[in-house]
Amino acid sequence: MPTIVDLSHVLADGTVTYPGLPGPVISDHLSRTASRERYAPGYEFQIGRIEMVGNTGTYVDSPYHRYPGGKDLSELPLSSLANLDCLVARVPFEGDRPIDRLPFTAGEVRGRAVVVHTGWDRHWRTPQYHEGHPYLTGELAEWLVAAGAALVGIDAFNIDGVDTGERPVH
Repeated sequence: MPTIVDLSHVLADGTVTYPGLPGPVISDHLSRTASRERYAPGYEFQIGRIEMVGNTGTYVDSPYHRYPGGKDLSELPLSSLANLDCLVARVPFEGDRPIDRLPFTAGEVRGRAVVVHTGWDRHWRTPQYHEGHPYLTGELAEWLVAAGAALVGIDAFNIDGVDTGERPVH
């Protein structure tokens, strides 16, 4: 049986996951107390409301995020996102921010998800999470595409460096 690993971070009302973007607003649309006025005695419901930008928490960038003609998330087949064979590259962050190679051959990468684990996720929900994070180089991204990686992820704030406006990995 394959192992399914949930890589999600838990979100709370107001959690800022990307500086400059608003945190989610999580509230009741209908509280249990208020629902008692709508339903027969003994019946109550809670209906939650979440308002957030798409780049909140743990997320997937679809091709549309970067390219106007690309597919948006609803157009991607579930098989391209879930139940993929996965390689985990353990690249402990030791001050070298750009990651320019991984310990895999092109043959190992083909058709698989590649997740880069640097340990940066330990800074989640701290100010340091957004500053000085590790990221992949454009050259490594090109290699991953040429090798046929199905999906690529990282445990850091962004897969690209954010010191400039360039985003070659995207």
